[in-house]
Amino acid sequence: MTNTSNESTKDGGGDKRPSRREPPSTLRLEVDPQGVAVITYDVPGERVNTVRADFVDQFLKVIDEIEQNPDIRAAVLRSGKPDSFIVGADIDMLKGLESVDDGIAMCRRGHETVARLAGSSKPVVAAVHGNALGGGFEVALACHARVLSDSPKTMFGLPEVKLGLLPGLNGLQRLAMIAGLQVALDHGLTGKNMRAKKARKLGVANDVVPEPILYQVAVELALSLADSGPQPRRRKGWLPSVAELSRFALEGNPLGRSVLFKKTREMVLKSTGGHYPAPCRIIEVLERLAAEGFEASKDVEARVFGELVMTDVSASLMGLFFATTALKKDTGVDDTKVTPRAVEKIGVLGAGLMGAGIGAVSIDAGVHVRLKDVDVASVGRGMKHIGDLLDKKVRRKHLTKTERAAQLARVSATTDYSGMGNAPVVIEAVFEDLELKHQMLRDVEAACGQDVIFASNTSSIPITRIAEASKAPQNVVGMHYFSPVEKMPLLEVIRTEQTSDEVVATVVALGKRQGKTVIVVHDGVGFYTSRILGPYMNEASYILTEGASVECIDRALRAWGWPVGPITLLDEVGIDVAAHVGPIMLEAFGERMAPPPTVTRLVEDGRKGRKNERGFYRYGQAAKGKHKQVDESVYEILGLPVPDPKAESPIPIGEIQQRCSLQLINEAMHCWGDGVLRCPRDGDIGAIFGLGFPPFLGGPFRHVDNIGADRIVAQIEVYHDRFGDRWTPAPVLLEMAQKGQRFYGA
Repeated sequence: MTNTSNESTKDGGGDKRPSRREPPSTLRLEVDPQGVAVITYDVPGERVNTVRADFVDQFLKVIDEIEQNPDIRAAVLRSGKPDSFIVGADIDMLKGLESVDDGIAMCRRGHETVARLAGSSKPVVAAVHGNALGGGFEVALACHARVLSDSPKTMFGLPEVKLGLLPGLNGLQRLAMIAGLQVALDHGLTGKNMRAKKARKLGVANDVVPEPILYQVAVELALSLADSGPQPRRRKGWLPSVAELSRFALEGNPLGRSVLFKKTREMVLKSTGGHYPAPCRIIEVLERLAAEGFEASKDVEARVFGELVMTDVSASLMGLFFATTALKKDTGVDDTKVTPRAVEKIGVLGAGLMGAGIGAVSIDAGVHVRLKDVDVASVGRGMKHIGDLLDKKVRRKHLTKTERAAQLARVSATTDYSGMGNAPVVIEAVFEDLELKHQMLRDVEAACGQDVIFASNTSSIPITRIAEASKAPQNVVGMHYFSPVEKMPLLEVIRTEQTSDEVVATVVALGKRQGKTVIVVHDGVGFYTSRILGPYMNEASYILTEGASVECIDRALRAWGWPVGPITLLDEVGIDVAAHVGPIMLEAFGERMAPPPTVTRLVEDGRKGRKNERGFYRYGQAAKGKHKQVDESVYEILGLPVPDPKAESPIPIGEIQQRCSLQLINEAMHCWGDGVLRCPRDGDIGAIFGLGFPPFLGGPFRHVDNIGADRIVAQIEVYHDRFGDRWTPAPVLLEMAQKGQRFYGA
């Protein structure tokens, strides 16, 4: 191949002064003997490729070379990274924008660049292996054709909506023109990925081939296009499918498009509560495309991009992105020399939904699991649950039947401790009973030796108390998973004063391998997530006793941005569990954790929540329909009148939202002051990923920064005057208000 990259070369003449070398180029251009220009995108010194503003000049220079060089007939764009194409825009670049005009200018510069690519007189084919996300997908869409590898790692996606933004390189419009408005709306509004086979089915990929022949097939396609021009998408005699006829009926006329956009906007507003502006702006861009064409939609896109990138929502979501990225690199300990133990097998004690869920995410990560429970029936139910989860993945085509069988082969079951001796980590997921956990710990150390790491999945009992039964307390740690394990992204690792750094690093690495976002907190009653959840749900119970209805409370907090309301969450967690944890919290933290008598009365009535289909809501057959319904008999049990559904709530919606959320935020500040958290970042991640705190607010700590500590204190003190000591502001919050301090930045 002939190398035509722009790296400088040393002059062979008499000037012996050191030559000035240009910075390493992101784009390398080589021309093969067939006249195919191979463009290799490879960001120097980075693990993955991103789109950056300072690459524009390099990109335009390469396109100019392709256009002007008569020896070049076509081009192939590929990645220099082994397992990814281009993973999106550089987020630091976006954070550096200082105004709406800056955002608009950057977007328009990007438009010019991809327009040059799309308008090239010589065909350019994208050879895609690995993730092509955001700007990477948009660059691929601007090429004349796309060939994808059949690797599970290969997928397209437009995740910008998750950052409070929209795609800024005309990717929405190009996707719509290839696959239809519905596909563009679906992927633009959800940010979900498109696998290679789906891309081919939608016409987004021209071919999907094994990775070893990806480059060869892309070259052949590029030459074919150079010889004959773009091929017609439909063969002679083609007849449309039912799906395509339906798409034409909906999108092919103004009335159909109007219905499509109207229904989509209604769905978006219902699902987001209007808290996230980006989805509606995505609809706006595609509406302009449908009504006035590509060029008009570009102007809307640039303006909207500039506006969105300056919003508080985008700032919060980008902060969340940086936090999760930082956690991926965080070992959980400060000593960088600490090396985690290798873990290829774990033991799991308890085959209920929690234990089986831990087993399922472990075998999915390639870890072997030995699952234990007290009898054959119990382990059978656990194995069935794991099998059901795998079956669901097969139905959704996330696994093949062969892959399902391979995963299931990694788990075995027992009613004793046989087969656990070679497991370096054993996780207990049994009932919240200290004596039972002590017995489990003694049994595990006897069966596996004192070097085994014993991890407790308790949600409330201090790990220090559990470790009292251990001969090697340095090997005892907490691993607090959230239910359902296979869906909830957070793992809260709890360390005691005695837990070793090696043990912490080992379980953090295991959690990441299981696909979890992991935070490490210091031991204490309720740790972090359970502790801040207590006052939140307590306050909802107080509001209930003051006359607000169950539906009104849940509806108010959903409107504030929570995925479910606090009363529904109480049913999900388990009323019996809350009744067990409540006194422990009260003993540890005093009056601010004092609950009303609601939970105790409901437990006495045999109500546990969803688990026995009797709680604040009816479930299953008792619901007399598909959806859960409020069980109005709870009001009688609590000694309250049944609220009139037509009457106005005695507690204003805004007050319900503020009281519940402020209680959680205030307790998060107490946790920070007590040294439970390593950093505010972990507090925000824990609240969002573990409990569902609204992501657009950035988490409790970022929310305090955005509102101002002084204003938060003033709001809390209003309720302290009304309700007493349970509304005592956290000392650290008072100090920050007095000094004008922030958790993030100046």
